[in-house]
Amino acid sequence: MSPDAEDSGAAGRSEPIQATACPGCAAVLADEHGPTHAYMRSSPACWARFGDVLAREFGDPAYFPVHQLTVDAYAASHPGEPERRTIQSVGLHLMTLCMVLEHGAEPRHGPKLHKRMVGRPAFTWLDPPDMAGRMTAAEILVATEPAEHERLVGAWAADVWTAWTPHHATIRAWLEQSLP
Repeated sequence: MSPDAEDSGAAGRSEPIQATACPGCAAVLADEHGPTHAYMRSSPACWARFGDVLAREFGDPAYFPVHQLTVDAYAASHPGEPERRTIQSVGLHLMTLCMVLEHGAEPRHGPKLHKRMVGRPAFTWLDPPDMAGRMTAAEILVATEPAEHERLVGAWAADVWTAWTPHHATIRAWLEQSLP
């Protein structure tokens, strides 16, 4: 919704709905107050939409098989500032996206892959891509059944992976260093 969209308020008044672009993924969402992640850069509204997607995945086992891709896509599209936690997080999530999208790994094996990869390569800061115009967590919520959810999460993961194309060679090298 655009920042100057209007909403019918009490007694038929129209008041503008304020919207803000998320500093991570650039999704323009109605302003909300609330928490955000400790080191991923997001707006409260975007963090809340991600929470809604997670609630769906944890609330219905039929939505859960792509959960790791949801987490990877969100983390890689909200990289934050260059510091140890962010550098490692983005590296691991991008490596998992590569494993799933290029090597056919099962998303449900993501936590095991992360345990094998953490600390192995010497991660470095990767300049994040501009995420404007890319898919976001908010778009996943339109799914009305598990197959559509899986399709949308897969498209989101692929879109985020594509955004990081300038760094694919580095990420692939990290994979080679970390997996036997």
